[in-house]
Amino acid sequence: MTTVNIGVLAHVDAGKTSLTERLLFDHGAVARLGSVDDGSTRTDAGELERERGITIRTAVASFAVGDRQVNLVDTPGHPDFIAEVERALSVLDAAVLVLSAVEGVQAQTLVLARSLRRLGLPTLFFVNKIDRAGARPDALLADMRARLTPHLVPLTTVTDPGGRAARVRARRLADPVVRAAVAETLAEHDEALLARLVEGGGPPAEPELRALLAAQTAAGLTHPVLAGSALTGEGVPELTAALAALPAPSAAGGGPAGTVFAIERAPGGEKTAYLRLFDGELRARRGVLLRRRESTGGAAEYRGRISRIEVVAPGAVVERPLRAGEIGRLHGLPGVRVGDRLGRPPRGAAAAHFAPPGLETVVRAAEPARRGVLHAALTALADEDPLIRFRTDPDGTLTVLLYGAVQREVLAERLRRDFGVAAVFAPPTPVCFERPAGVGEALVEFARRGPNDFWATVGLRVEPAAPGSGVRFRRRTEWGALPRAFHRAIEEAVFGTLRQGLAGWEVTDCLVTLVRTGYDAPMSEVADFRGLTPVVLLRALAAAGTRVFEPCLAVELAIPRDTLSEVTGRLATLGGRVRDSAERADGWLLDVELPTRRAPELVAALPGLTRGEGAQWSRPEGDRLVRGVPPVRARRDGNPLDYGEYLRYLALGAEAAGRG
Repeated sequence: MTTVNIGVLAHVDAGKTSLTERLLFDHGAVARLGSVDDGSTRTDAGELERERGITIRTAVASFAVGDRQVNLVDTPGHPDFIAEVERALSVLDAAVLVLSAVEGVQAQTLVLARSLRRLGLPTLFFVNKIDRAGARPDALLADMRARLTPHLVPLTTVTDPGGRAARVRARRLADPVVRAAVAETLAEHDEALLARLVEGGGPPAEPELRALLAAQTAAGLTHPVLAGSALTGEGVPELTAALAALPAPSAAGGGPAGTVFAIERAPGGEKTAYLRLFDGELRARRGVLLRRRESTGGAAEYRGRISRIEVVAPGAVVERPLRAGEIGRLHGLPGVRVGDRLGRPPRGAAAAHFAPPGLETVVRAAEPARRGVLHAALTALADEDPLIRFRTDPDGTLTVLLYGAVQREVLAERLRRDFGVAAVFAPPTPVCFERPAGVGEALVEFARRGPNDFWATVGLRVEPAAPGSGVRFRRRTEWGALPRAFHRAIEEAVFGTLRQGLAGWEVTDCLVTLVRTGYDAPMSEVADFRGLTPVVLLRALAAAGTRVFEPCLAVELAIPRDTLSEVTGRLATLGGRVRDSAERADGWLLDVELPTRRAPELVAALPGLTRGEGAQWSRPEGDRLVRGVPPVRARRDGNPLDYGEYLRYLALGAEAAGRG
C-alpha cells in the first residue's frame, strides 16, 4: 500500500476540521462522524481545542482508498498559529486548501495560497459550505482566479447552492466544451499543447487530457477545484477521487531520513514525536542521531534510542518498522524537539517562511515564588512547540514573542492546566528589528599588542544579505586554525549577540564572516572567544550601521461605498498605505499595509467610520523602515559597545556563578 501525506489548510471556520472528519467517517476510519460544535472531532483532541472549537496543534489521521493510504494532516486555521502550519508544510506531499462558499477568499487563504505556490506543493481547492445561505460558488471561482491563481480547473459544478438541495455534479472531460476549457488552462504551461490549439488541432482526447492534468497538478502548476459540503457529504466522493489520483512520493533508496514536525506530551511528561520518514526504514530499539539548529543559530546534535514506533494507519496506529513515505509516533526520545532532522533532508525539500511574530510581552508568575516553575514550564513548552519563543533577560525578566491575543490566551491556559502556573501577561508591544545598512569590519587581537582582556584574536566582517535570508555565518579562516571548541564558541556568540543590535533590536538579513583568528596555548580558553566575539561583532556592526524596521499587517477592509474617503483619510493618519482597491456591489474592498503597532487604533475607529458596517481581516506580512526617530530598546547584554561596562557585566556574572 502506497502512502501520501495531505495537508488540510484553511482560514479559520472555513470547515477544514469538519472536512477531515467527513473523509475519515466516509472511509471507515472512525465509527462516528465527529462535530466541532460538540467537541467530538478526532483531530481536535486537546481539551482547549474542544472548548474553543479551533485547531491549535497539528494532528494526523489516516484512511484508505483502494491500495492508497491517505494521511490527513489537519493544521490550525487561525493566523495566530501560522508557525504550526509552517512546520506541517515541510512534511507534506500535497495539500487541500479549503474555502467557504459564503465567506470566499479570506486573509489566511491568501497567506496559505502564496506559501503553497512558493513551495510548489500539489494543491487542490475545495469550496465548502455550498449548502449554506449566501453560498456563491460561481462568483467565488472568478474571485479565486483573480486573487489566488488563474490556473484553476473546476472538476465539479454546483446546482441550487445556498440550501439543503445543493448538489454537486462532476464535469465530464468527455464533453467537448469542458475538454476545450481544460485544454486552454493547461496550455498556459504546455507549449506543445498551446501550439496545437493555435493551429486548430483541437483539444486532446480525454485520456491524454487527464494525463496532462495529473502531471501539471503534481508539479504544482495547475490546481483542480472541487465543491461540496463537509456537513452533508455532498461532493466529498469527487474530492476523494482527486486525492487518490495524486502521485505517491518516491524514495531515493538511501538511509533513514525524516523530520520531526510535532510533539505530544503525556501528563507524566513523556514525549511522543511525530516524524515523517522521507527515505529508508526506521526500527525500534535502534540509536538515532538527530540534527537541529539552536535558537542561538548554532548547529547541535541529539543522540537517543527509540523504544517504540507506532505507524499511523487507517483508524489506528500499528507497532512495526517505519517505512519511507509514512508518519510514525516515536517513543523513548526525551530530548527530541520539533524541527529535528534525521539524516539528510530530501532533495528539493523546503519549508514555508511566514512573517515572524510581530509582538512581544513580558510574562511573570502571579505568585513570585513560582517564577522558577514558570521558566521551566516555558522551556518545556518551547521544546515541543517552537511557536512559543521566549527569552530570559539577565535580571530574570521573561519575554514571550507572540502572533496575537488568541495565542497568548492559549499559552496562559496551557501554563495553568498543564503546569499549575498562573501567568500574568503585560500588554503586548510591537517587535522591531535591525538590518545592516552597509559593510563594516572590526578586529581585536590578544593582549600582547594592545588593550584586550581576552586571550583571543577575532576579526569579523558584517554585510547586508537578501531580505528574508536571516543570519548567515561563514569562515574565511581555515577550520584547523583554531581548536574546534573555539570555532564553535565564536559561531554561537555571533548568533547570540545579534539578538540585540545597535538600537537593541534583533539583527536579521546579514552575513557575518570570520576573517581573522588567533590564540595562545595554553592561555586561551573557550570563554575568551565567547567573551570577545560580542565586542568585535558590535564594533563591526557600528561601522556598517543599521536601520530599524517595524512589522506590518496586511489588512483587508470591506466598507460601505459612501465611507471610502473617511476610511482612507483615517488610514493615512495611522501610517497605512492602500495597496489595492476593488469596487463591489455592496461597497469597497481595500488591501492595506498597516504598521502592527497602529492596528488597535484601526480596530477601535472602524465601527464609527462605517456605521458599524465595516469588517476587517488581517495577517502578519512584511515590514518597512521606521519613519522618523527609530525606537530604541534597553540593552540586557552588558552593552559590548561600552568596553568598560561590558567587563563589569562579565565580572558580575562570574561572581554570581561562583556564589551559586
